[in-house]
Amino acid sequence: MRPAVVAQLSVRRGREAVEFYTAAFGAVEVYRVGDDDANPSVVSQLTVGDATFWVADESPEHGNFSPETVGGGTVRMLLIVDDPDAAVRRAVAAGATEVYPVGEEHGWRMGRIADPFGHHWEVGRPLGEWPPRGG
Repeated sequence: MRPAVVAQLSVRRGREAVEFYTAAFGAVEVYRVGDDDANPSVVSQLTVGDATFWVADESPEHGNFSPETVGGGTVRMLLIVDDPDAAVRRAVAAGATEVYPVGEEHGWRMGRIADPFGHHWEVGRPLGEWPPRGG
């Protein structure tokens, strides 16, 4: 197995968050724990294209706090798509708030949204070759 870095977003209302990411980004839920009478908290693995991320109800007893609890997030997610304009419109229609409109800057066509759970997403595509060739 290759090493990987995968985000886990802490949220309030985990079930609603999974529904939002499915509607806003076309995410597919591939795994879920909880969300039943014995364990109402949700931990869910989602995919968007080839990317994977996790969503979990916050658990302050384990040091996992949502942006709503702490008054903001400490990370931004980057969603790379072919059509950032359409992706931002879809996310806003699903309940996101536009933070910055889609535009071109620093070699990217990108906009920024805040999801209903306090996480910020930059949605865009590079204007040149991706991934860049390193040396």
